Amino acid sequence: MINYIIVDDEPLAREGMELNCEQVPFLHKLAEFDNAISATEFLSKNEVDLIFLDIEMPGLSGLDFIKSLKTKPNIILCTAYPQYALESYELDVIDYLVKPIKFERFYKAVVKVQEYMELNEKPKADIDVYQESFMYIKSDRQYIKVFYDEVIYIKGMKDYVVIHTKEKKYMTSMNVKTILSQLPQDRFARISKSYIIQVKNILSIGTDTIFTADQELPLGPSYKEDFIDKFVKTNLVSR
Repeated sequence: MINYIIVDDEPLAREGMELNCEQVPFLHKLAEFDNAISATEFLSKNEVDLIFLDIEMPGLSGLDFIKSLKTKPNIILCTAYPQYALESYELDVIDYLVKPIKFERFYKAVVKVQEYMELNEKPKADIDVYQESFMYIKSDRQYIKVFYDEVIYIKGMKDYVVIHTKEKKYMTSMNVKTILSQLPQDRFARISKSYIIQVKNILSIGTDTIFTADQELPLGPSYKEDFIDKFVKTNLVSR
């Protein structure tokens, strides 16, 4: 069961979010708030798994609220303003939903939270051995071979990273910087504070977004120039 709260200054938005949540059996509402200050007080006294959070609110904005938290629950941002997406991913939110929110998109986001929580409950893996074409993941007293070709991207989540492969996900208590330093530098690129991508999986590159076959990942401004210089310009077809 995922215990959640809603933080949004618009009554209709809170009502709509609750209607979505009521359709998902593994979601359990603890409270709702029309401002971030009240939510902060509640978090200091209660254990919360997930926050559905608006961004533009009076007093304390959603993004400033996230920055103020010492311990962050899983957060799904729900806003009418798409321009905050890149900054939000730099704050390690689970997902970013733009109002009006379709139920199919909402459900995809909460399933993602469920998957991360399940991963977090499992014994965390250790990446002990790196070879030319694969790495070994130590998990639950086993050594699991993961081929680099199978890795799509890696996402940093708080004090661990989740390795997304074509078939499975693996979690390890290692930060993004450390795991990147041990991966083949000509195959993997850090594209934001929280994301590493295997370059061969990139289909297209936007202003602040990188697209794979089924994912849209943020391209952080502080990583963009190095990424473009190393992986795009060297392969750019020009007249």
